[in-house]
Parts: sequence; structure tokens; C-alpha cells
Amino acid sequence: MTTDRLRSRRLALAAGLFVLGGLLSGCAGMSDSVSTAFADPAKYDLYDCKQLEAERKALAARAAELQGLMAKAETGAGGAIVAEVAYRNDYVAIRGQSQFAEEAWRRNKCVETPPAPAAAKGGKPVKPARNARPMASSNSGAPSILPRDGSVY
Repeated sequence: MTTDRLRSRRLALAAGLFVLGGLLSGCAGMSDSVSTAFADPAKYDLYDCKQLEAERKALAARAAELQGLMAKAETGAGGAIVAEVAYRNDYVAIRGQSQFAEEAWRRNKCVETPPAPAAAKGGKPVKPARNARPMASSNSGAPSILPRDGSVY
């Protein structure tokens, strides 16, 4: 009798895992066309080109960050589940926002601002030269007004 209960529990567990696997595979096959359902289509209607450019860059950076986090999560045990549960909804929402930001960008006929040229060879900005101030002891031959014995006024 105990063997029958153990066998039925194992069968129920296997069936539950099979159903869970089917549900998760359905999430993994979700198309990106659904991504616009999670974003506001009118959010970027009143943005100007400068605001849209900054928003597009921020959205692209966030999408890349989420992709990296999902890829990192998938390397661990049970990572596919963690990636889906923790990051997929945010990633889909960001993709939808990006799509609407791109549409507003094209509609406004915006052009990207060219990057600022690098001032130095290494790409680091050059600091302006400081004006050298003469020290008290370097007065072109004039005697110093500071005491030589190290005392302070």
C-alpha cells in the first residue's frame, strides 16, 4: 500500500513538472509584437528631439543591461526560470517603449547629435595650463620676507 502511494506521488510530481515545463516554454516563445502592449503609445508625443535622443539612449542601455542579466541568469541552475520571472516583463516593457520612442523619432524627423570630438589623442580632455605663481623665495634676487629660522609670524 505504501508503494502505491509513493508511486502515485511520483506520478503527480512528474505530471506537475511536465505542465510547468509546457507553461514556461510558452513564455519563451512569446513574440516581440506583444511588447507594445506593455507601453504607453502617447508617452513620447510631446517630446522634442533632444529629449527623444536621451530617452532612446537610456532605453537602449536598459535593454542591453536586461539582456545581459537574463543571459547571466540562464547560466545557473534553474536560470531560465529566474530569467523569465525576474527580467522578462521589464525587458518586454522596455522593448515596447523603445518602439514607440523610435516611431516618435521618425515622426519628428529627428537627427542624432554628432559626438563631441576628442581634444587629445587618448580621448581625454586637455586641462588648461595653470599660471605659475612665483614662490616667496624665488623673487628675482630680492630678499625673502619669510624668516629663515622656520618660525611663523
